[in-house]
Amino acid sequence: MAPVNKQKKLLDFLVAKGLLKTEDAVLLTQRAAEQKTTIDELLVQSNVINQEDLVKAKAEFLNLPYANLLFTEVTQETLNSLPSEIAENYHVVCFDKKDNKLSIGMVDPNNFKAIGAIDFLATKNNSQVEYFLISEASFANIFRQYKQFAAEISSALKIKEEEEKREGEENKEGLAASSTFEEIVKNAPVSKIVSEIIKHAVEAGASDIHIEPLDKESRVRYRIDGILHSSLTLPKNIHESIVARVKVLSNLKLDETRVPQGGRIRLTVSDKDIDFRVSILPLMGFEKVVMRVLDTSKGMLTLEQLGYQGTNLEAIKKNITKTVGMILVTGPTGSGKSTTLYSVLNILNREGVNIVTLEDPVEYYVEGVNQSQIRPEIGFSFASGLRSLLRQDPDIMMVGEIRDNETAELAIHSALTGHLVLSTLHTNDAIGAIPRLLDMKIEPFLLGSVLNMVIAQRLARRLCNNCKKEKKLPAKVLDDLKQKLKAIPESVLQANMPDFNPDKLAVYEPVGCVRCNKTGYRSRVAVAEVLDVDDYIKEAILNKNGAITEEEIRKDQPFVTINQDGIMKVAQGITSLEEVIRVMNA
Repeated sequence: MAPVNKQKKLLDFLVAKGLLKTEDAVLLTQRAAEQKTTIDELLVQSNVINQEDLVKAKAEFLNLPYANLLFTEVTQETLNSLPSEIAENYHVVCFDKKDNKLSIGMVDPNNFKAIGAIDFLATKNNSQVEYFLISEASFANIFRQYKQFAAEISSALKIKEEEEKREGEENKEGLAASSTFEEIVKNAPVSKIVSEIIKHAVEAGASDIHIEPLDKESRVRYRIDGILHSSLTLPKNIHESIVARVKVLSNLKLDETRVPQGGRIRLTVSDKDIDFRVSILPLMGFEKVVMRVLDTSKGMLTLEQLGYQGTNLEAIKKNITKTVGMILVTGPTGSGKSTTLYSVLNILNREGVNIVTLEDPVEYYVEGVNQSQIRPEIGFSFASGLRSLLRQDPDIMMVGEIRDNETAELAIHSALTGHLVLSTLHTNDAIGAIPRLLDMKIEPFLLGSVLNMVIAQRLARRLCNNCKKEKKLPAKVLDDLKQKLKAIPESVLQANMPDFNPDKLAVYEPVGCVRCNKTGYRSRVAVAEVLDVDDYIKEAILNKNGAITEEEIRKDQPFVTINQDGIMKVAQGITSLEEVIRVMNA
């Protein structure tokens, strides 16, 4: 087929698909002849068709698969399957790698030199290749990732090594005797390394950065979706310099290495304002750094986005409309208690309401909310702060955590005197909050008068919607799952899963792709139980000293346990069965 005929057929194809008007096709043909250029080039230049739509249509026309890589992040291992020189010369990239199969994106499907070079490499490495048509914009997004993280760290380490060698030659007596921490942390390569560690953590969606000394090296790990992942190892000899750089950024004492220190950093990373909560802990001979990443640009998540639905969501919305009483969120450390409280505060935050908080520490700044951080070292504790809060004319008070008898008593009395009090407590389930508070010497009649609701939650990883696949369960496991679902009240199943059919139960498992960094999971979802403290529960607190069972509660309200909520989220394809088992056994 002659190139001109092929291009005319492409125009006819675009017209038939409704992507191009007939008159535009005629005009493009004339201009191509006049300017002695190709119709492809004119289509791109004229913007008659969106670039991605054009590439997608061309892929269909040429019977090639199409890939949109505009927002795709690729691992360094996958990217390096093709040398950067080949990628740059031929405008091709490797964007996925599974076992020995490579997914290659190419801008020009007629670049046979590129195909030859890639096929040669694939044969040499015993790999199979599948070619996809991509746009120039997709290529640019993937190609820029060649120059990220690992390359930047390696470059900075090399510069530092060369500088140390040069300094050693200039002063053979050694720099150690005369250097100060200030001189070390001004070292540009160390600053670059710390900047790259922070930048990569933000781009990976990490919640925490761990920089920890090992026997022969310094290790950097990121906590992503609740799981720690090793990211890179650094020479042990620069560990102190990195710690010192973090101290400078967070205004901590450089010469203090004997006691723990804590601070905050605010940086702009990838055009986003990010807060970092810094904790430095002295170990045997070295210090460890943990940085909590607080992305203020994300905004507050709604209860629905957190994973609350159906009867649980209804119970929360009903109880937060009350103007007095106490709402508690319980669960272990790292279960998202504070995030849930912030979501509730965001709903309650309006002009006519005075909201005051006591936190340790203040994690997210909420516009319109008066947030205060406690300082136990100077006597400003939750207990003493609560007394001051009552003189601030509050309507709603949030106490970061009820840790002791005094704080519990003050919080209860604050709720009794006409305030809505929100707080957290460390118990495994919602029902356990009642005996826990009674153990703190709270009188049953007081607790029964003020307690409105108790939420208990865990965080499970969400399955990646791009790669999850249905899993065939053993018959016994499947039957057990169905029995657990049948034990859930019908009204709850209808509210949470109106289209659920137990005979068509599908369970999914993680696979792993470029979008989820090969983990099979992206972000997290709250698995929760909500105890609505109604008259029946209040009576149990008063007359039974809080001794109440799940069976008794179910007779009174549509109550589901955390386990049951997790099973429903498995049946909905939100998370995996293994993930629910993991978080419930943690």
